[in-house]
Amino acid sequence: DLFTRIVDSDEKGVYVSGAKAHQTGCINSHWIILMPTIRLTQSDKEYAIVGAIPADVKGLTYIYGRQSCDTRVMEGGGDIDLGNAKFGGQEAMMILDRVFIPWDKLFMNGEFEFASMLVERFTCYHRRSYVCKTGLGDVLIGAAATIADYNGVPNVSHIKDKIIEMTHLNETIFAAGIASSHQGHKMKSGVYLNDDMLAQVCKHNVTRFPYEISRLAQDIAGGLMVTLPSEKDFRHPEAGPMLKKCLVGRKGVDVENRMR
Repeated sequence: DLFTRIVDSDEKGVYVSGAKAHQTGCINSHWIILMPTIRLTQSDKEYAIVGAIPADVKGLTYIYGRQSCDTRVMEGGGDIDLGNAKFGGQEAMMILDRVFIPWDKLFMNGEFEFASMLVERFTCYHRRSYVCKTGLGDVLIGAAATIADYNGVPNVSHIKDKIIEMTHLNETIFAAGIASSHQGHKMKSGVYLNDDMLAQVCKHNVTRFPYEISRLAQDIAGGLMVTLPSEKDFRHPEAGPMLKKCLVGRKGVDVENRMR
């Protein structure tokens, strides 16, 4: 049950059990597509399954993923510390116990020899789509430039060098994704498949560059970003005024703006 597999079948369809780990966005989806995630052999035929199931199908359990800052929502005192409180992403683990899939929703049934090709083509599209991380990068670069301004150091040379480096790394991710699409070719089916190598390069960049971009952003923001008191402290009748006095940036910038 470490992967999804067919455990039974009848004239109406098949029954699937097993697990799918860290499924992004599954809880706010209407349908789930199950598919292999690794190369399969003859002895793995029951795992060579692709099928569609409603997200609320009988026998499916979701275990919501843990985030490092989950407890902040229980602390009260405001919403600044919650980040993207209404539209943040989430992961969940899915556990299937004899989930029924009718024959007309089954797209692979034991054809193990095609599993690796399916995974490779899926990752080709998916890894090119990681270009979306550059949108987050743009926000982070903007935030870094803003806090540099709030701190009164926007024109310091090493600050400008870091923002330039952040932009270079971010646009390199973007360029690989766009190039992968531009180099796409038409398949016999009429579907276009983007360039596999450049898709892998895009993904490889995403496994490295965002962390360096974040490191530079933290360097620009300073240690206060790590040790900043909570919003609850800022709202406290005694501690709040003290914090607002001691944490000012350049003239004309509200302390709460620095905090945000």
